[in-house]
Amino acid sequence: MTTAGARPTDDDRPEDRVSLGEVERQLRALLGPNAGEAKIAAVAAGAGALALGVVSVYLLGRRKGRQRASVLEIRRI
Repeated sequence: MTTAGARPTDDDRPEDRVSLGEVERQLRALLGPNAGEAKIAAVAAGAGALALGVVSVYLLGRRKGRQRASVLEIRRI
């Protein structure tokens, strides 16, 4: 009979423990050797998208400002 809050005995712990090296090895196997390059490419793509968004918002705001601006005409008499 086991209880829900029971802690494993000392005999079970060494087998159940996962070392940092094992986790790191599995992550490297999953991500592959080019994981750093993919991260750099993702950051560059994100920065490019952000820059494009800022420029487009600026241009749209500029256009909206021109539409609302009144035209002042000065004539010499």
